[in-house]
Amino acid sequence: MTSSRATNRAMFWRIIRRLFGANPGRLFVLLLALGVGAAVTAALLNLQVDAKRRLTSEFRAFGANVVITPQEAAGNSAGDATLDQSIVVRIPKDSEAGKVAITSFFYVIADAAMQREAKISQVVVVGIGGDGLDTVMPFREISHAFSLHSTYLTRCGVGKTAAARLHAELHSGLILRVQRREIFSPVGDILEFGGPEDNQVFISLETVQRLAGTPQRLSTILLRVPGTPDVVDRYLASLRRAVPDADVRPIRQFTEGEAKIYNRISGLLTATVAIVLLLTGLCVMAAMTNVAMERRNDVGLMKAIGGSMRRVLRLFLAEAALLGLAGGIIGAAAGIFLSIGLGKAVFGVAARPRLIVYPVTVAMTIIVAIISAYPLRRLASIRPASVFRGEA
Repeated sequence: MTSSRATNRAMFWRIIRRLFGANPGRLFVLLLALGVGAAVTAALLNLQVDAKRRLTSEFRAFGANVVITPQEAAGNSAGDATLDQSIVVRIPKDSEAGKVAITSFFYVIADAAMQREAKISQVVVVGIGGDGLDTVMPFREISHAFSLHSTYLTRCGVGKTAAARLHAELHSGLILRVQRREIFSPVGDILEFGGPEDNQVFISLETVQRLAGTPQRLSTILLRVPGTPDVVDRYLASLRRAVPDADVRPIRQFTEGEAKIYNRISGLLTATVAIVLLLTGLCVMAAMTNVAMERRNDVGLMKAIGGSMRRVLRLFLAEAALLGLAGGIIGAAAGIFLSIGLGKAVFGVAARPRLIVYPVTVAMTIIVAIISAYPLRRLASIRPASVFRGEA
C-alpha cells in the first residue's frame, strides 16, 4: 500500500512537471483562456454586486421615494388636513441599508411682495424642516447667496417662476403676509425644479407655522429610504406600524423603476458571465483533447503498475484544478481592476472592489477547468498492452 501511494505520488509530480515543461505553448493557451475568462467574470460580478449601491445613490438624485400624508387628505377637497409634528419622532430613522432622510413640509398661501414694490402676488409658501430640501427634492441653484436649510430662520429660497413674477433678486427683501401676520425675509437662493415648485417660496418650517398661526402642524413628510426595492418595502411595513394614523405611500415610479433597472442590469451581467464561462470551457476542452492524446503513454504505464482508472483520472483532474487555480488567481485580480474602469465608464464613478468576488471567481474558474477536462475520460479505454506495442 505504501509503495503504491509513493508510486502514485511520483506519477502525479511527473504529470505536473510535464504540464509545465513538455508543451509551454499549450500551457500558455490554457492559462490565457482561463485567465481571460476569470478576468471578465470577476469584472462583471464586481459590477453586478456594486450595481445595487450605485443605483441606490443614482436614484437618490431623483429625490424622495416615500411620502407621508394625513389620512383625511384624500377625501378633503379643501386640502387643509394636516399632521401633528410629533409624528416625526415615531418615524424609524434607519433602514436596513442606512440612514433615512426625513424632510417635513408645511404649505400656506400668502400674499408676497418685494420690499419697496407695490405689486402683490399670491404664492405658495413652503416651510421646510428636518434634513433639508436637497435630500428629498432635486433642484438646481440658479443664484445662490445662502445655503437653504431649516436652520436659516429668516432666509428664503424662491422658485424660478415666482422670482420672475416677483422681480426677486438675491439679498432683496421679500414680505410675506397671511391675514394680519407678516414676516420679512431676504432672498438667499433662486431655485429651478422643472415643476410646480418653481412657483413656490421656501423658508424654514417654524417661520411658516408662525406665519400661518398653526404651530406644530405639517402638511406632508417626504422620505428618502436607501436600499433596494425589497429593503424599501420592508421599511414601509415597519413605518405603517409606527404611524397608523397617517397615510404612508411609496412613490412607485422611483421604487419600481429602480427595481426594473437593477433586474435588467443583473440579468444581463449574469447572462454575459454564463456565456464567458461557456466559451472559456470550450477553449479549455479543445486543449484538453490534445492533452488526452499525448498522455496515453502515462496512463498505460500507471495502469500497468496497478493504478486504478479512478485514481488515474483523479490525478488528471487535480492537474486541471491546478490550472484553474492559477488562471483564476491571476484573472480575478486583473478583472477586479478592470471593473473599476468599467464602473467609471458605465456609472461615471469607479466601482468599489468587492472582496467576495475574488474567491467566488477563483472557485468558478476551477470548476470550469475541471468540467472542461471531460475529454480525459477517453483515457479510461486505453489498454497498457496496446500502448507498449505502439498501437494507436
